[in-house]
Amino acid sequence: MLWHSHSRRSAGVGRGCRLSQSCSIGDIRNRVGPDGRHHTDAAFQMRNEAQILDRALSLHNMGDIAGAAKLYERIIKKNPHNLQAVHFLGVAEAASGNLARAKLLMKQSLGVASTNVDFIENYAAVLHRAGEHDELVHLCRHALSLAPASLALMHAGAAGHLALGQFQEAVELLTRLIRHHPHHFPAHVMLGSALAKSRHHDQALAAYHRALELQPHFAEAHLDIGTIHFADRRHGEALAAYDRAIAIRPDLVDAWIGRGNALLDLGRIEEATAAYDRALALRPRLASAWCGKGNALLRSGRQHDAVIAFDNAIAAEPGFAEAWVGRGTAALFLGRHDDASASFDRAIAGSPQLAGAWLGKGQVSYQQKRYEEALAAWKKALALNPDQAEIAAACLRVKMHLCDWTDFETGCETVRSAVRNSRLVSPLMLVAVPSTPIEQLDCARTWVTHHHSGMGRLPGRNERRDQGRIRLAYLSADFHQHATSHLMAGVFEHHDRTRFEITAISIGPDDGSDMRERIVAAFDRFIDARPLGDADIAELIARLEIDILIDLKGFTQDARTGVLALRPAPIQVSYLGFPGTIGADFIDYVIADRDVIPEQDAAAYAEKIVWLPDSYQANDRSRAIADLPADRAAHGLPADAFVFCCFNDNYKITPDVFASWMRILNAVDGSVLWLFEDNPVAADNLRREAAARGIAPDRLVFARRLPPADHLARHRCADLFLDTLPYGAHTTASDALWTCLPVLTCLGHTFAGRVGASLLNAIGLPELVAATPAAYEQLAIEIAQDPARLIALRTKLACNRLRSPLYDTEQFCRRIEAGFIAMTARQRAGLAPDHIHIPRSMAEFDPAIIAAVPAGALGSAASDLPA
Repeated sequence: MLWHSHSRRSAGVGRGCRLSQSCSIGDIRNRVGPDGRHHTDAAFQMRNEAQILDRALSLHNMGDIAGAAKLYERIIKKNPHNLQAVHFLGVAEAASGNLARAKLLMKQSLGVASTNVDFIENYAAVLHRAGEHDELVHLCRHALSLAPASLALMHAGAAGHLALGQFQEAVELLTRLIRHHPHHFPAHVMLGSALAKSRHHDQALAAYHRALELQPHFAEAHLDIGTIHFADRRHGEALAAYDRAIAIRPDLVDAWIGRGNALLDLGRIEEATAAYDRALALRPRLASAWCGKGNALLRSGRQHDAVIAFDNAIAAEPGFAEAWVGRGTAALFLGRHDDASASFDRAIAGSPQLAGAWLGKGQVSYQQKRYEEALAAWKKALALNPDQAEIAAACLRVKMHLCDWTDFETGCETVRSAVRNSRLVSPLMLVAVPSTPIEQLDCARTWVTHHHSGMGRLPGRNERRDQGRIRLAYLSADFHQHATSHLMAGVFEHHDRTRFEITAISIGPDDGSDMRERIVAAFDRFIDARPLGDADIAELIARLEIDILIDLKGFTQDARTGVLALRPAPIQVSYLGFPGTIGADFIDYVIADRDVIPEQDAAAYAEKIVWLPDSYQANDRSRAIADLPADRAAHGLPADAFVFCCFNDNYKITPDVFASWMRILNAVDGSVLWLFEDNPVAADNLRREAAARGIAPDRLVFARRLPPADHLARHRCADLFLDTLPYGAHTTASDALWTCLPVLTCLGHTFAGRVGASLLNAIGLPELVAATPAAYEQLAIEIAQDPARLIALRTKLACNRLRSPLYDTEQFCRRIEAGFIAMTARQRAGLAPDHIHIPRSMAEFDPAIIAAVPAGALGSAASDLPA
């Protein structure tokens, strides 16, 4: 047979094996056509033609394709019906890359010699090279009835089925081939590929291992084994298989890329980058290597460099959808929404079935508050990848923004079930649905393990810094017009500079606002670190010899948890940004109070807890309230109605909370509910829900965004603020109390649902903390129906506002500083982190903390805690 079929694989499971693209010549024999006809009357001419054919076949066997072709042409010119000359000229044309003419000639020869199996086998090989897989499969099916045990036809037919995505047919044909030819190594490799593509991974691994028994040093089989393990998230086994492939063939580019992918998923970003760089050294314009490197740069926080890497991938392969997804993700991180959207659209145009592209498209829409578009995109992503719990959680979150409660309970249970089964779900998503502290811990641990478990740590300091001011660094993306800055600005300004040196590590944008200017002025050192990668930021923090790094982001948008995972500071603290545990061993402490984290819940936190004596929440006593009249008509409110309000974001309104509100409205004649309108769809849905519960939709009034001072001023038009569960009011509650608007809350089961109680206890209004939803409803109705009671609450709030700890920014600062002193004392004494209770006065402070500090180590910092 002229055309020897053999297996050659290309990168990764999913591309599989294919027949050789080159003509393998081998032993050519002069075969006589089955018709036996002669087309000349002269015996001499017949002998001469046979001699020329023998010479042509000899040249062909020796590799002189051009010389053989000339002789075949010479024969055909005199005798167009010489089937062997016609057929072998087709083989020669195929060897020269002229597949169209090769097909024409071979088909001509088969038009007469239709049962010549050798001719059919060669034609099958040409069809495969030409990509004519439908015809190939049809040809092989017919020919195998003539030669049931033909290795070449079974192999070619299986390759055709594989190329057409007909994996089961390929498996059946390869199984038959192996039964006839059990030691045919390429068939085992192709069987492994077919089984892998049909997601029968265990059977695929068995096929590859049988192949390796025949050829132990076939690097591509190890590569495919690695890719199967990677798909099954068995990263350690994948890495071992890639390393075996590389040991056999150090120039196997796909193995280096596979190694990089596995390392990246393990969080070993530097090693992953080195693997991609090795692949690029072998093939500098390899798109998949540039794409992998871009993903590694993204994970390390180097978004600008990531864009360059993805652009290089796209330059090498303009239709590479995964690179467009990476580019869109980097642009999204950089706040370039239009650029991100265009990139995701390019990815979808090139690969409509790529779930990651739809996920990214949804993220752009979500950040731009185009929630319906986000939901449509995420539903598409979920349809393409139904097992992705994170996408299912995202769909639930965006429906909550829209106040679309169809299948709400089912969605919540799906998310909780995913967490219980250690599947990846955003911790920020889980705190917004009914859940337990332990579930939130499990969720956070799974998230951190997935994203940061393999990250290295910076070398520890050789010596402890036992003298001088304690160096604090605050890490945040919100040093601008943002709720975090509204709460923290006064604390930054009140830090005792004789005891503390404070640095801002800004990883967010400069919005040019007055708040940005104020924040910059409040710090000893303000560093705009947004363009830097996580490792660069961590190294900067280490060089500054920061004693305590305070993360104000947690798992919220634009967080850079990777910085903390590198351990740049000896003490690392989570505060304010995220209402729950980070679940990581690289966070030592979380700052809280006994309301948001009761002592019995301490086991649900990976961190040690610093309990402040009053509310954990910082507040700025100097916040301005616009000097505007309480004009209800200007806000669409009735002049004489009792106005309940809730300015929490719409996603915090759950069906149970809304049902409570509707029962309250039903009991209080003429009352209205004033809500924040994040988007018009949510407002329409809430009106519809009200009507379904027998409440006139016009009893819901919606408020748009206003500048901070104006927003505070309009609180004066309301009578009572109603809190939400399971995610309650945080900044919105302290906003209301600052304007002397009473807040009614119901005590939740987790940090996110207990902040209202923390604030009310700190300002001296514990009577507004209900223990149950029923008590919450009853209390709201009683207050609304008892004007004297409401006046008494308002009067008490007005008296307590500037006398209680909640808005005493300076006192709060001293107490949180006491926490920092206690942390530092333990660390400098060589003690591990432990729970810390901050007292209201020095007399109550744990003397063991101070006794543990080396003499003079803290200067005067420990001797003058707040009285």
